[in-house]
Amino acid sequence: MSQFLSYLLILSFFFFINSLGTNSRPLLAICEPHLCGNVNISYPFWVRNEIASDQQYYCGYKGFGVMCLDGEAVLELPGDRYYVKDINYADYTLTLVDIDITTNQTCPRARQNVSLETLPLKYSSVDLNLSFYFNCTSYAPTVPSIQCLNIGSYRSYVFVENNETEGFDWSKNCEEKVVVTVRQTQINMDNLTGGFGGAMNDGFVLDWERVKDWAMNDGFVLDWESVKDCGPCERSEGYCGYNATAEEFLCFCNDGSTHSNSCKGPPSRTKKLKLIRGVAASGVGVLLTCIIIFWFRSKRSIIKSTKFWTKKTKNEHDLEAFIRKYGPLALNRYKFLEIKKMTNSFRDKLGQGGFGGVYKGKLLDGRPVAVKVLNESKGNGEEFINEVASISRTSHVNIVTLLGFCLEGQKRALIYEFMPNGSLEKFIQDGNLEKTNSHLGWEKLFQIAIRIARGLEYLHRGCNTRILHFDIKPHNILLDEDFCPKISDFGLAKLCIRNESNISMTGTRGTIGYIAPEVFSRNFGGVSHKSDVYSYGMMILEMAGGRNNIDVGVS
Repeated sequence: MSQFLSYLLILSFFFFINSLGTNSRPLLAICEPHLCGNVNISYPFWVRNEIASDQQYYCGYKGFGVMCLDGEAVLELPGDRYYVKDINYADYTLTLVDIDITTNQTCPRARQNVSLETLPLKYSSVDLNLSFYFNCTSYAPTVPSIQCLNIGSYRSYVFVENNETEGFDWSKNCEEKVVVTVRQTQINMDNLTGGFGGAMNDGFVLDWERVKDWAMNDGFVLDWESVKDCGPCERSEGYCGYNATAEEFLCFCNDGSTHSNSCKGPPSRTKKLKLIRGVAASGVGVLLTCIIIFWFRSKRSIIKSTKFWTKKTKNEHDLEAFIRKYGPLALNRYKFLEIKKMTNSFRDKLGQGGFGGVYKGKLLDGRPVAVKVLNESKGNGEEFINEVASISRTSHVNIVTLLGFCLEGQKRALIYEFMPNGSLEKFIQDGNLEKTNSHLGWEKLFQIAIRIARGLEYLHRGCNTRILHFDIKPHNILLDEDFCPKISDFGLAKLCIRNESNISMTGTRGTIGYIAPEVFSRNFGGVSHKSDVYSYGMMILEMAGGRNNIDVGVS
């Protein structure tokens, strides 16, 4: 009993001390400059792997968190990820490379369309925008096509933006337009079609906007759409950071204090608030101790049967094991209360499956998302781990983007980009080919089939780790606003070595009507990536015939 009371008193004391601001000490080590590959990461950039995306403090501007994945620095801009080739702190410039070009550096398929939105970044004066047009059905006069990107009778073109050929309707004759930014000094203006690959490999340059110290001294309010100068803080042997709650610049100092400009200046507003909160917290701690003592005396028998320490769930142990094996996840982790807030308490339901429900939500930046909430009683969480582990390692235009996840005890949720046109399944009408054609048209169905194949090829050959999906079917193909298909639902997926032909697998996984024979029975042969190809073929038959493969009435 006395040991228990002593523990509570010590806990209350540390609760008070911690509230005074000592939590900035651990940040000092994290906020030191880091080297990822050949890229030096320091203020206003910071290492995102080591700091939770939902915490109060950052080691730099909140949108400049750089992930270090397999020795490569990666920056996530709204909509896509980019390799960081160089950060020039003298010129305030950032050189990025499209992450997709690593699969084909000689003739990459451009997917850039960079969106800077509210970040304090702007294109450099050395940049040049190129217009790419893909899958063009007609020949463009005087503009040579990109031979390595031509597919059959379809042509692809590239030229300097706004320098389009007169009399040729690009939007009518071509399926897709992508604007790609490159450094003007690296592009051969006389041979764009032959030199665009090398120029994309050299990347493009962005400038970050900077607020001078004198702007603060003259009484101007700091707008974090621009990045504050870190010089005074670093010269006082501090490390620059940012308080997301108070929306203010901070200088973390060796004594554990935080200041508004440098370690020699007055304490920050956050420090004063912490002092007030600390006094209140100590009072709450003493009150809490008294309540627990009273409860302990009156309910001693109940205490004996109660576990004071909550053990980690099997899901959390499995997730930690995956991180140790493959490295940190480049995903945001949310609390369940945040999930409820972004879905408005699960008000707008998009669909229901055996795993649970899917709800429409909205992130803090306004982006719409689809939130899949898994049933707490559904299995042991293996499908959840599979989905987080596999899709977090992908980046492709035909693979749905996983933006984050929630794992809080038995509560599990996955946050995806929102696909306004839903699944392909609803555009395939049973036994009514004519109605299917009127919905999308044969050309659109053909393009959807081609793009699904590209996404599947990326999973099998484009990733460092081969991903087998095992559940390719129309229900798991989602369509964006332009009816561009994206493969989703990786709950049955399996990771394997790229050069591995057959894989060992216990049990059967997939949906009846799409499962390859060898997955159902090993008597038909070994399970490999070809099993996904079989499911893809069954889905194509369903798209062409306009009927459901699992309809028992179909002969």
